[in-house]
Amino acid sequence: MTAQTGTPGSVTTVYKVSGMSCGHCEGSVSGELSAIPGVSSVKAVASTGEVTVVSAAALDESAVRAAVDEAGFELVGQA
Repeated sequence: MTAQTGTPGSVTTVYKVSGMSCGHCEGSVSGELSAIPGVSSVKAVASTGEVTVVSAAALDESAVRAAVDEAGFELVGQA
């Protein structure tokens, strides 16, 4: 899901990530995704496998996939 948020010029996208099981997992994924240029916030929820990313513009999925891989998890796709 990609949607415009209340903040002008920002995009919110929800991704599904498999393998997260705890707060440390959430932190690892959030840290890697936060390093992508243009990302302003990341919220990962291990119990649902959902990661909500707010960015200045739509992100290239290959960059998101690489960041999630670097954290040790698998990007399933957009929720």
